[in-house]
Amino acid sequence: MTEPVQVPGGRRIRLGVMGGTFDPIHHGHLVAASEVASKFGLDEVVFVPTGEPWQKSSRRVSLAEHRYLMTVIATASNPRFTVSRVDIERPGPTYTIDTLRDLRAERPEADLYFITGADAMAQIVGWKDVDELWSLAHFVGVTRPGHELPDLGRAEVSLLEVPAMAISSTDCRARVASHEPVWYLVPDGVVQYIAKYGLYLDDANARAARADGVIHLAPTQTPFRRAGAAGSASAAW
Repeated sequence: MTEPVQVPGGRRIRLGVMGGTFDPIHHGHLVAASEVASKFGLDEVVFVPTGEPWQKSSRRVSLAEHRYLMTVIATASNPRFTVSRVDIERPGPTYTIDTLRDLRAERPEADLYFITGADAMAQIVGWKDVDELWSLAHFVGVTRPGHELPDLGRAEVSLLEVPAMAISSTDCRARVASHEPVWYLVPDGVVQYIAKYGLYLDDANARAARADGVIHLAPTQTPFRRAGAAGSASAAW
């Protein structure tokens, strides 16, 4: 994992926080992080895979370790991208407010810019402790082309259209399950990781895809809960 960027001159670091399930991480996530970093002059973007994404209780989610390792692989070539285990190592469902509280405690020298999908941004105003969320970070809603997002009327919220966000993890999983290629939709190393561990295939095909000698990650307990009052923008994409 890359060490956090050091900023000379004593000014505060601008730290982007890219939350997501990353199941799998794809080029849309990476382009969005890069675009927001350029637009807002961020010194670093930390990717934070969710631990137990409560918004995904209606479907099976890959083990946190798989999603974490895919994120490490995908971001390794960019010196300004790092990956945090803060949500994976916290027990219970992942909520954005806990993510930001923990990162604020870990990085008190940084101003946080939370990057999330446009769909999640529209839900945030109804969450519990929303005023604390606004105080912890500036929120950047990344929109897909043609996606309309209502004006939230908050100085703490910015919107940025990123064409690559037309790529979705849902479509990538469906393509893998249908034995269709995901090359150039996700980073090359992630394509190979998915194939190595038989991710997104049914159980029979997954077993067939795992060759002898593959290291199997130990399963972790992953209970899910239905959506609650204090939500997680991280889990929405």
